[in-house]
Amino acid sequence: MEIRLAKTAGFCFGVNRAVKLTYQLLDEGRKVATLGPLIHNPQVVDDLQKRGALTCSDVDDVPDGYEVVIRSHGVPETVYDKIQTRGLVFHDATCPFVAKIHKIAAEAGKNGAVLLVAGDRTHPEVEGIVGHATGPVVVFAGLSELEAWASENEPQKSIYAVAQTTFRVESWEACKSFLKKWCTNPKIFDTICSATWTRQQEAEDLSQKCDHMVIIGGHHSSNTQKLLQVAARHTDAVSIETAAELDKNWLRGAKVVGVTAGASTPSSIIEEVLNCMSEEIRDDMSFAEMLEASEAKPLFAGKIVKAKVISVSPTECTVSVDGSKHTGVVKLSEMTTDPSARMEDLVKVDDELDLVVVKTNDQEGVDTLSRVRFEAQKGMKDVSEACENGTVMEGDVMESNKGGVVVNVKGVRVFVPRSQATMRRDEDYTKLVGQHVRLVITECAGRKIVGSINKVTAEENKVKREEFWANVEVGKKYTGVVKSLTSYGAFVDIGGVDGLCHISELSWSNIKHPSEVVNVGDTIEVYVKSYDPENQKVSLGYKKEEDNPWEKLKTEYPIGSEFVAPVVSITKFGAFVRILPGVDGLVHISEISNERVNKVSDVLKVGDEVKVKLIDVDFDRKRISLSMKACLNEDAEGENDAE
Repeated sequence: MEIRLAKTAGFCFGVNRAVKLTYQLLDEGRKVATLGPLIHNPQVVDDLQKRGALTCSDVDDVPDGYEVVIRSHGVPETVYDKIQTRGLVFHDATCPFVAKIHKIAAEAGKNGAVLLVAGDRTHPEVEGIVGHATGPVVVFAGLSELEAWASENEPQKSIYAVAQTTFRVESWEACKSFLKKWCTNPKIFDTICSATWTRQQEAEDLSQKCDHMVIIGGHHSSNTQKLLQVAARHTDAVSIETAAELDKNWLRGAKVVGVTAGASTPSSIIEEVLNCMSEEIRDDMSFAEMLEASEAKPLFAGKIVKAKVISVSPTECTVSVDGSKHTGVVKLSEMTTDPSARMEDLVKVDDELDLVVVKTNDQEGVDTLSRVRFEAQKGMKDVSEACENGTVMEGDVMESNKGGVVVNVKGVRVFVPRSQATMRRDEDYTKLVGQHVRLVITECAGRKIVGSINKVTAEENKVKREEFWANVEVGKKYTGVVKSLTSYGAFVDIGGVDGLCHISELSWSNIKHPSEVVNVGDTIEVYVKSYDPENQKVSLGYKKEEDNPWEKLKTEYPIGSEFVAPVVSITKFGAFVRILPGVDGLVHISEISNERVNKVSDVLKVGDEVKVKLIDVDFDRKRISLSMKACLNEDAEGENDAE
């Protein structure tokens, strides 16, 4: 008979911490009282009582002089108040995952939300969660109870949903799917702890490969009973507390027997059961060897690990780390350098990731991990080789500071001084943020990694310049980028060469500054007016001939045409009227009225809309003569004819 032991069988982090803490206090000679059985394992509880520990159901039952241990299940807020009122010393061994749910429960009430709790309402963990809620709470044991409650209530405006840390994963997923359909944007928190998640997955997999499954743990242990339910779906499964409950006849004929244990089961009981089942354990491995293979391996900052995603939230994802009983957390900032990215778009449950340990926390059993730093370590080799070989690399500019910009190159932060970021000193290097750039690594010493963008740009521009001067001709069109503005024009990069577009070539209208037409960074289409290869100078045109208002005047305003137009300026000898943008005609003082006009400003003012007749146009000198009087005379003749 082959016996297969699940990798994560036995104490989870939270239980292990509570048990170690209690034994340590007893070893120090302190008087200890636990609020309820420390863990759901009668053998451990009996041993603690033999050592002098008391099990009290309420704070009022704790004798004076005893120190209180709050078990990993956690307690309601009122219990802390009672402890403080009595002035008792207490040690809080609440599991960090449970404590997180307490915070969510309190937050739900503050935000006016209904708190939905998936779990056993009589379980101490659930009682503790409810005891931290500050608003309405609904506890449901599974999907059917949730649906029954929903059928009697209108969809709530705001809902927070959590699960008991030992809740069955499959049932929780079904409840989540229902809530997302029933309620608009419910806030659902994946609070099933990684140990529970991993154990249930292992039980699911192992039970499908075995003839029988033995689940070791307390009969009142929630997580142990969940393991039994999972395993029983695929094979014959039995739950036992100790080796004495194991019926060897039940194992007869079995070729492969799987063994797992709840989070409250000590290794000594697992060993006792395995030794009872067979002296030859899994290919002659001793129990010590099996246990060593299944025990968590120590983590340390900088270690590269493999992990599986077990839950995803907008700001972080939780992972189970191979070979560790700790839970890993990867924050969004440690998953990607893209500030606009969403965690839900980057990973999903069951994804396997390569990560680097950033920080370990043995006290809480939650480690900080990073994908960004893993990519950086992997990319560091490429960056180092590129520095030696002068290879051009690509990256994304992440941020800017007074000294320059920071470029992400294969996960490595490369600093580019402002003098090496752009080709011109007056160019705004901060506009590089968010752009994809090419650069060379100029220095790579430890954490000091420096690069240059303009060395690559200069080389690329050299090639472009050679190509430009070999093919340039008057009238040829180019798409360029406005690089700088002066009072007399705009300099446009047309491919490694900067050409000057004079202010007179920017618009058919009279403008005072180029910024009235273009801005730095604009992409515009220009054409070559003239060029000087010897001095490397190019003159560009921007305004289009088809937009020439004088050409429009020829086709749209024949001599003798009448129209209404605004007065744009007043002089001693007449008034200028705007016919088209950039084209003004003069109404001479003698053409304003049939009556003598001594002063133009007595009759007209800027902004007046006047009816004029086009009398004459000198296209060479760009002069236009208009008459208001001619329109008045024609109107008068028209009235006489009508009479």
